[in-house]
Amino acid sequence: MELTNRMARNRTIDSDALLDAAERVAIRDGAIGLSIDAVAREAGISKSRVIYDYKSKSGLLQALVERRLRMEDDRVLAAVASHSDSSNPELYGRIAAAKESPNDDDRAIALTLCAAMSSEEPLQGMIRKVVKRDIDAVAGRAHHASLAVVAYLALHGLMSLEYLDIHRWTDDERAALLAEIQTLSDSASGGVRDART
Repeated sequence: MELTNRMARNRTIDSDALLDAAERVAIRDGAIGLSIDAVAREAGISKSRVIYDYKSKSGLLQALVERRLRMEDDRVLAAVASHSDSSNPELYGRIAAAKESPNDDDRAIALTLCAAMSSEEPLQGMIRKVVKRDIDAVAGRAHHASLAVVAYLALHGLMSLEYLDIHRWTDDERAALLAEIQTLSDSASGGVRDART
Protein backbone atom coordinates (compact mmCIF):
# COMPACT_ATOMS: atom_id res chain seq x y z
CA MET A 1 0.00 0.00 0.00
CA GLU A 2 2.80 2.42 0.89
CA LEU A 3 4.44 1.88 -2.52
CA THR A 4 1.13 2.54 -4.29
CA ASN A 5 0.58 5.80 -2.37
CA ARG A 6 4.15 6.88 -3.05
CA MET A 7 3.82 6.17 -6.77
CA ALA A 8 0.56 8.12 -6.92
CA ARG A 9 2.25 11.04 -5.19
CA ASN A 10 5.06 10.86 -7.75
CA ARG A 11 2.61 11.23 -10.61
CA THR A 12 0.86 14.24 -9.08
CA ILE A 13 3.81 16.40 -8.05
CA ASP A 14 3.55 19.66 -9.94
CA SER A 15 6.29 21.53 -11.72
CA ASP A 16 6.51 24.27 -9.08
CA ALA A 17 7.02 21.72 -6.30
CA LEU A 18 9.77 20.07 -8.30
CA LEU A 19 11.47 23.40 -9.00
CA ASP A 20 11.09 24.32 -5.31
CA ALA A 21 12.97 21.12 -4.49
CA ALA A 22 15.66 22.02 -7.03
CA GLU A 23 16.04 25.46 -5.43
CA ARG A 24 16.36 23.90 -1.98
CA VAL A 25 19.15 21.68 -3.30
CA ALA A 26 20.84 24.68 -4.93
CA ILE A 27 20.63 26.68 -1.70
CA ARG A 28 21.93 23.83 0.43
CA ASP A 29 24.49 22.18 -1.89
CA GLY A 30 25.37 24.74 -4.58
CA ALA A 31 26.06 24.02 -8.24
CA ILE A 32 28.14 20.93 -7.54
CA GLY A 33 25.34 19.29 -5.56
CA LEU A 34 22.54 20.15 -7.98
CA SER A 35 21.80 16.88 -9.76
CA ILE A 36 18.77 14.97 -10.99
CA ASP A 37 19.31 12.44 -8.16
CA ALA A 38 19.53 15.16 -5.49
CA VAL A 39 16.39 16.92 -6.76
CA ALA A 40 14.47 13.63 -6.89
CA ARG A 41 15.50 12.81 -3.30
CA GLU A 42 14.58 16.30 -2.12
CA ALA A 43 11.18 16.13 -3.82
CA GLY A 44 10.52 12.57 -2.62
CA ILE A 45 10.02 11.25 -6.14
CA SER A 46 11.84 8.93 -8.49
CA LYS A 47 14.75 10.04 -10.64
CA SER A 48 12.79 8.87 -13.68
CA ARG A 49 10.03 11.36 -12.86
CA VAL A 50 12.51 14.27 -12.93
CA ILE A 51 13.94 12.97 -16.21
CA TYR A 52 10.43 12.56 -17.62
CA ASP A 53 9.60 16.20 -16.80
CA TYR A 54 12.93 17.85 -17.69
CA LYS A 55 14.83 15.29 -19.82
CA SER A 56 18.24 16.25 -18.40
CA LYS A 57 20.04 18.43 -15.88
CA SER A 58 20.24 21.09 -18.62
CA GLY A 59 16.46 20.99 -18.98
CA LEU A 60 16.04 21.31 -15.22
CA LEU A 61 18.43 24.27 -15.15
CA GLN A 62 16.56 25.90 -18.02
CA ALA A 63 13.28 25.55 -16.12
CA LEU A 64 14.90 27.07 -13.00
CA VAL A 65 16.29 30.02 -14.98
CA GLU A 66 12.96 30.56 -16.75
CA ARG A 67 11.10 30.56 -13.44
CA ARG A 68 13.56 32.97 -11.81
CA LEU A 69 13.41 35.28 -14.83
CA ARG A 70 9.61 35.18 -14.74
CA MET A 71 9.59 36.02 -11.02
CA GLU A 72 12.02 38.90 -11.55
CA ASP A 73 10.03 40.14 -14.55
CA ASP A 74 6.84 40.16 -12.48
CA ARG A 75 8.56 42.13 -9.71
CA VAL A 76 10.13 44.64 -12.11
CA LEU A 77 7.00 45.04 -14.23
CA ALA A 78 4.98 45.88 -11.12
CA ALA A 79 7.54 48.57 -10.24
CA VAL A 80 7.56 49.86 -13.84
CA ALA A 81 3.75 50.07 -13.79
CA SER A 82 3.85 52.06 -10.55
CA HIS A 83 6.11 54.58 -12.32
CA SER A 84 4.05 54.74 -15.52
CA ASP A 85 3.59 58.51 -15.29
CA SER A 86 7.33 59.21 -14.99
CA SER A 87 9.54 60.27 -17.89
CA ASN A 88 11.13 56.80 -18.06
CA PRO A 89 9.06 54.18 -16.22
CA GLU A 90 11.35 51.38 -17.44
CA LEU A 91 14.38 52.92 -15.76
CA TYR A 92 12.74 54.39 -12.65
CA GLY A 93 10.79 51.21 -12.04
CA ARG A 94 13.98 49.16 -12.13
CA ILE A 95 15.64 51.51 -9.64
CA ALA A 96 12.64 51.18 -7.32
CA ALA A 97 12.70 47.37 -7.64
CA ALA A 98 16.41 47.34 -6.76
CA LYS A 99 15.80 48.95 -3.38
CA GLU A 100 15.20 45.50 -1.92
CA SER A 101 18.51 43.73 -1.40
CA PRO A 102 18.78 40.00 -2.13
CA ASN A 103 18.56 37.54 0.74
CA ASP A 104 20.93 34.62 1.31
CA ASP A 105 18.69 32.19 -0.59
CA ASP A 106 18.57 34.53 -3.61
CA ARG A 107 22.36 34.76 -3.53
CA ALA A 108 22.81 30.99 -3.31
CA ILE A 109 20.47 30.39 -6.24
CA ALA A 110 22.12 33.13 -8.33
CA LEU A 111 25.56 31.66 -7.69
CA THR A 112 24.36 28.16 -8.57
CA LEU A 113 22.69 29.29 -11.77
CA CYS A 114 25.72 31.37 -12.81
CA ALA A 115 28.04 28.42 -12.26
CA ALA A 116 25.73 26.15 -14.22
CA MET A 117 25.32 28.66 -17.05
CA SER A 118 29.05 28.82 -17.70
CA SER A 119 28.75 25.69 -19.82
CA GLU A 120 25.15 26.05 -20.98
CA GLU A 121 24.89 28.20 -24.12
CA PRO A 122 21.06 28.04 -24.26
CA LEU A 123 20.88 29.51 -20.74
CA GLN A 124 23.36 32.23 -21.64
CA GLY A 125 21.20 33.01 -24.67
CA MET A 126 18.12 33.39 -22.46
CA ILE A 127 19.93 35.92 -20.29
CA ARG A 128 21.29 37.82 -23.30
CA LYS A 129 17.77 38.10 -24.71
CA VAL A 130 16.38 39.50 -21.44
CA VAL A 131 19.23 42.00 -21.04
CA LYS A 132 18.82 43.22 -24.63
CA ARG A 133 15.07 43.59 -24.11
CA ASP A 134 15.65 45.59 -20.91
CA ILE A 135 18.32 47.84 -22.43
CA ASP A 136 16.09 48.55 -25.43
CA ALA A 137 13.19 49.40 -23.11
CA VAL A 138 15.28 51.69 -20.89
CA ALA A 139 16.96 53.46 -23.81
CA GLY A 140 13.76 53.73 -25.82
CA ARG A 141 12.06 56.02 -23.31
CA ALA A 142 15.09 58.15 -22.47
CA HIS A 143 15.84 61.68 -23.58
CA HIS A 144 19.54 60.68 -23.55
CA ALA A 145 19.61 56.97 -24.40
CA SER A 146 23.32 56.45 -23.69
CA LEU A 147 22.98 57.92 -20.17
CA ALA A 148 19.97 55.69 -19.53
CA VAL A 149 22.03 52.66 -20.53
CA VAL A 150 24.87 53.78 -18.22
CA ALA A 151 22.36 54.10 -15.36
CA TYR A 152 21.02 50.62 -16.17
CA LEU A 153 24.57 49.22 -16.20
CA ALA A 154 25.38 50.93 -12.87
CA LEU A 155 22.21 49.47 -11.36
CA HIS A 156 23.02 45.99 -12.61
CA GLY A 157 26.62 46.30 -11.48
CA LEU A 158 25.42 47.04 -7.96
CA MET A 159 22.93 44.18 -8.09
CA SER A 160 25.42 41.71 -9.59
CA LEU A 161 27.94 42.37 -6.85
CA GLU A 162 25.23 41.61 -4.30
CA TYR A 163 23.66 38.59 -6.00
CA LEU A 164 27.06 37.00 -6.60
CA ASP A 165 27.96 37.74 -2.97
CA ILE A 166 31.06 39.68 -3.97
CA HIS A 167 30.07 42.65 -1.84
CA ARG A 168 27.25 43.37 0.59
CA TRP A 169 26.26 47.00 0.88
CA THR A 170 24.88 48.36 4.13
CA ASP A 171 21.38 49.81 3.86
CA ASP A 172 22.83 53.33 3.98
CA GLU A 173 25.46 52.58 1.32
CA ARG A 174 22.84 50.98 -0.90
CA ALA A 175 20.49 53.96 -0.53
CA ALA A 176 23.31 56.40 -1.36
CA LEU A 177 24.33 54.43 -4.45
CA LEU A 178 20.74 54.17 -5.65
CA ALA A 179 20.37 57.93 -5.14
CA GLU A 180 23.40 58.50 -7.39
CA ILE A 181 21.97 56.16 -10.01
CA GLN A 182 18.71 58.09 -9.67
CA THR A 183 20.58 61.35 -10.36
CA LEU A 184 22.11 59.83 -13.47
CA SER A 185 18.65 58.61 -14.50
CA ASP A 186 17.24 62.10 -14.06
CA SER A 187 19.91 63.39 -16.45
CA ALA A 188 19.06 60.65 -18.94
CA SER A 189 15.42 61.70 -18.71
CA GLY A 190 16.15 65.30 -19.61
CA GLY A 191 16.45 66.50 -16.03
CA VAL A 192 12.94 65.39 -15.03
CA ARG A 193 13.09 63.91 -11.56
CA ASP A 194 10.84 61.09 -10.39
CA ALA A 195 10.16 61.88 -6.75
CA ARG A 196 8.97 58.35 -5.90
CA THR A 197 12.35 56.64 -6.38
